[in-house]
Amino acid sequence: MSRLDSAIRRLEAQRDCLDRAAELVCRLPGPVFEVGLGNGRTYDHLRKRMPERTILVFDRHVAAHPDCIPPAEHLFLGDFRETLPAAAERFRGSAALIHADIGSGDAAASRSLAHALKPAVIRLLARGGVLVSDQAFDDANLQGEALPAHVAPGRYFLYRSD
Repeated sequence: MSRLDSAIRRLEAQRDCLDRAAELVCRLPGPVFEVGLGNGRTYDHLRKRMPERTILVFDRHVAAHPDCIPPAEHLFLGDFRETLPAAAERFRGSAALIHADIGSGDAAASRSLAHALKPAVIRLLARGGVLVSDQAFDDANLQGEALPAHVAPGRYFLYRSD
């Protein structure tokens, strides 16, 4: 498979998992957390898919398209290992949906980051909240959700909080 085909499959899986997660939390109150703004594509998708939700965004720095930059009061800049645990204290148990797009291309570093963020993610999720991630977040507090039909296992991950 070419790198272009792989990127297309990843983006399709990401979009379809986010759409499925939005359906799963449609009746659950609470904000959405976007961990990894990047160029803003998924933030833009979430705000169009879930216009009534507050979307809180985390990244090291802003590198998004100008039309995809969240309002300053919803933007948390800095290392995820610092900003997400601080947010977990402030927003404990309130997140209806968390999208963690934290992969860096370095598989070991990405797994390590997911492991480091897991306690904060679990504290943030509301009961019944959904985590969508490009990394595995295996934990007894998270139950795997079925992926959309064409998403290959391991390409993207969906979990629901107990």
